[in-house]
Amino acid sequence: MLGFRLSEEQESFRLAVRSFAEKELAPRVDELEAAESFPMDLFRHLGSLGYLGVGYPEEYGGSGGDMVMRCLLIEELARVNCGFAAALLAHVGLGCIPIFRFGTEEQKRRYLVPAIKGEKLGSFGLSEPNSGSDAASIRTTAERHGDHYVINGTKMFITNGNIADYCLVAAYTDRTRRGTGISMFIVDTDTPGFSVSRKLRKTGHHTSETAALTFEDMRVPAAAVLGGVEGGFKQVTGTLEGGRITHAARSVGVSQAALEAAVKYAKEREQFGQPIAKFQAIKFKLARMAMEVETARTAMWRAAWLFDQGYAMREAAMAKLFASEVAQRVTWEAVQVFGGYGYITEFPVERFWRDARLMTITEGTSEIQLTIIARELGL
Repeated sequence: MLGFRLSEEQESFRLAVRSFAEKELAPRVDELEAAESFPMDLFRHLGSLGYLGVGYPEEYGGSGGDMVMRCLLIEELARVNCGFAAALLAHVGLGCIPIFRFGTEEQKRRYLVPAIKGEKLGSFGLSEPNSGSDAASIRTTAERHGDHYVINGTKMFITNGNIADYCLVAAYTDRTRRGTGISMFIVDTDTPGFSVSRKLRKTGHHTSETAALTFEDMRVPAAAVLGGVEGGFKQVTGTLEGGRITHAARSVGVSQAALEAAVKYAKEREQFGQPIAKFQAIKFKLARMAMEVETARTAMWRAAWLFDQGYAMREAAMAKLFASEVAQRVTWEAVQVFGGYGYITEFPVERFWRDARLMTITEGTSEIQLTIIARELGL
């Protein structure tokens, strides 16, 4: 970035992704939402275009760039379809970042390279039926038996879980060490003992597929341990840091979509002899929405820039918290601007509203982000 302005490379990339989203994804949104399915063909197309490799080095098939560009990818896709962006986010962020940052060279060649090409879809298995915000309370275990581990447990709310080719699974290898006894494993989803308990139906994000997973005496080789070393809780927290920033980008994307729809409708809808955009109550509402969207975007960009400098824990939490709450307010107000039309499926703002509701819950609730920020302040 050049100050608060995108570089020429970043702006060109943003426009290219927007073109893809509007030409390839937008015409299929209604079909995908109704089927509640993720389009693997578009995923592979993004891989062939090099878009999945943004932020990753060329030696692994990446196209270079930085976290800001990865955020631009997610924002532009979320502007058209939040569910699609969520599935991509789970892949390029949660499914790839830990392998790139902590994986062995062999793991990078086996999983990261095909993931960047769009040949393999990744997922991240952390949350469980009884473990969400308190990640250290997971119950899944991995017991060492010679040259392999046996994993038993369950996972919940796993994006791409039922369609992924591999899953990064968090499991305790040492129950005596809370948190620090957790290790990460890269597991092929066709491994015996790996099963999809059920596909979960959601209020929004229908184009993103979410599942509950079960591991029953699932045997994986010792080489499946991420980085080849047990005790990978820092791998979990390090991954979530980057995930919060791209999650903020997703919130900005759906907020931008809602803002654009509301502005357009307010200019066209006439009441009492003039467009409703002429009424102070509506124009002030739209002005505040625009201010909040732009402020959320700025916070997200700054956190992304800091991430590339090596540390952004506080700023990542701030960006995620603010952008997700902005998404709630902006999509709510967009429905209000549309009135009765905002509540029927004929117009997309009701989808934006449903999709935005998830934002303050996933990738760490608002309360967890406040806890992180307070901790970073020394409180």
